[in-house]
Amino acid sequence: MDTREPIYPAASARHALYDQHGYSPAMRSGDLLFVSGQVGSREDGSPEETYPEQVERALKNLEAVLDAAGCGFDDIIDVTSFRTDPDVQLPDFMSVKERYFPSRPFPAWTAVGVTWLAGFDLEVKVVARIPGK
Repeated sequence: MDTREPIYPAASARHALYDQHGYSPAMRSGDLLFVSGQVGSREDGSPEETYPEQVERALKNLEAVLDAAGCGFDDIIDVTSFRTDPDVQLPDFMSVKERYFPSRPFPAWTAVGVTWLAGFDLEVKVVARIPGK
């Protein structure tokens, strides 16, 4: 059996974006799922207009990839988030994040401030454990 298996969410226009940029939304290896950075992009690849909308959409895009692998937010063990203006964005980020990660145990989390995200203000990548593997 191949030790790496690409995971794609249900058919959507976003598949063309993955192919265009040459990466998989996620890779399964054993019982681990490595999810590529998810941004707040609509189906056509354009960003949501406001930062809170980008956070919401990025987490919904993440949810679609997790679902395709049989995972959910409770299966996430490590998160890395990249933000273009962390001090200003933190309150909006936290208000959305708390709906997706409402209670303990929280995943390990690293937040990184960056200057460029290809027109986006947030990117979220995760590692999750696939249940039942």
